[in-house]
Amino acid sequence: MTQTVRTLQTGLLLVGASLFSACSKQYPALQTVASVDLNRYAGTWYEIASLPQRFTKDCHCTTAQYTPHPDGYVEVYNSCRQDSPTGDTKDVNGKAFPVEGSSNSKLKVQFFWPFKGDYWILDLADDYSYALVGAPDRESLWILSRKPVLDAATYEQLVQLAKQKGFPVQDLQPMD
Repeated sequence: MTQTVRTLQTGLLLVGASLFSACSKQYPALQTVASVDLNRYAGTWYEIASLPQRFTKDCHCTTAQYTPHPDGYVEVYNSCRQDSPTGDTKDVNGKAFPVEGSSNSKLKVQFFWPFKGDYWILDLADDYSYALVGAPDRESLWILSRKPVLDAATYEQLVQLAKQKGFPVQDLQPMD
């Protein structure tokens, strides 16, 4: 093997390692709420803002409906209006499975088998009127409310909390 080939291989390895390192972000542990009563969490939630997701592109008026199932999981029904607040309804059904030992503050949500995503409840009003939900990779974040509108002070409080937890809040998109 020539010196040139070895140098080229070493260079490619270093570039690959550098790219891998840049792509694998390290975050501190993500703190969730102490516990969640899934029966109180059940019902309709309105999306106030979220980080953009490919599966919710062009969605407006997004809601989520959670229903505890006797088998221990939560039935999930998400819907939105496509392209405008008066557009056709786009919806999807799924299941959320509590993560053992999390007191229901961490769930794994599944819309398409076998894929599951993290759904961690990071903040929750004592009266279950709003919630901040995200994932440990900081790529998913939702501000949810029981009403279609959340007061500005509470919204700003949740945005600041998300920022403190390492989420890219500058990318939050308010729902209309």
